[in-house]
Amino acid sequence: MKKHSIKDIAQLSGVSVATVSRVINNNGRFSEETRRKVLQVIEETGYHTNYNAKGLRMKRSYAIGIIVPDITNYFFAKLIENIEGLLFEKGYSAIICNTARNSQKEKSYLAMLENKGVDGMIIISGAEIFSFPSHEGKTPPYICIDREPESLSDTVFISSDHKDGAVQAANFLFDSGCRQPLILTHSLLTQTGQKRLQGFIQALADHQLDFQEQLNHISLDRDNPAAYDQAARFLTSHPEIDGIFAINDLLAIEIQNVIIQTGLNKRHYKIVGFDDSPMVSLTAPKISSIRQDIPKLAEISVEKILQLLQGSNDLGKMFSVPVQLIKR
Repeated sequence: MKKHSIKDIAQLSGVSVATVSRVINNNGRFSEETRRKVLQVIEETGYHTNYNAKGLRMKRSYAIGIIVPDITNYFFAKLIENIEGLLFEKGYSAIICNTARNSQKEKSYLAMLENKGVDGMIIISGAEIFSFPSHEGKTPPYICIDREPESLSDTVFISSDHKDGAVQAANFLFDSGCRQPLILTHSLLTQTGQKRLQGFIQALADHQLDFQEQLNHISLDRDNPAAYDQAARFLTSHPEIDGIFAINDLLAIEIQNVIIQTGLNKRHYKIVGFDDSPMVSLTAPKISSIRQDIPKLAEISVEKILQLLQGSNDLGKMFSVPVQLIKR
């Protein structure tokens, strides 16, 4: 099989070499018809770019590092799947680094990615404000998703509207007849968790209900096996609680299981989660949840990191993506 060059692709497409290059790099001006024509020829000929040689010429690696706190989390996994797919379409590979919520491991990964010469980084979530470890030299361009940066002027911040999602969830509980709902969180709140807590407190205030930390909030230690027993004892001793907003779907499912196993389901609690993972539609009863627009988050994230690589002036900008309550 003949090995085609970029000149062959240009000739077969009826366009210039420069136009083929712009289509491959998705950079510059060309019509949609031209793009389709060039991509069709590329597919028919089996042409592929030598990224090693191209990277040496342009001083690029065509690799993007992705820092994530928990790859087993449904939301993070789906977000990375979408981001990786979009990066692949643009000719970039993704290096995925799972920190397991370990700050030291995160620092090591950041250093490793810099040493590998990645073109940019995508930082996803976390409990602490994000900053690069202090060192001399220029850091690669990066964006933050659901992770507040130490210096917004150095990056682009992208996030779902977590506060509004919590307001929607709490309002759903009130609309369902609840009069004394609580919020169920982890003991170590991420920045997204803090936003959801703020939204819940706001919704209570909107319904003329004072937020009482000892009544309207259960905080569970994810590493404590007895945490859900404590939650069950709390609910048993507070019969006035009739609704639960869990800040993620896993918490919602686990607290529902505890309620059923301990016989507390006779009180008919209304439960709502966050993330709208497939699991909540398989439970009995099914659980309502707040859906994040994962494809949109991925689209904006890839668009912004690639624009930063091309020298855009989007540094310091914030993008908020709406969320939606899925009732069940």
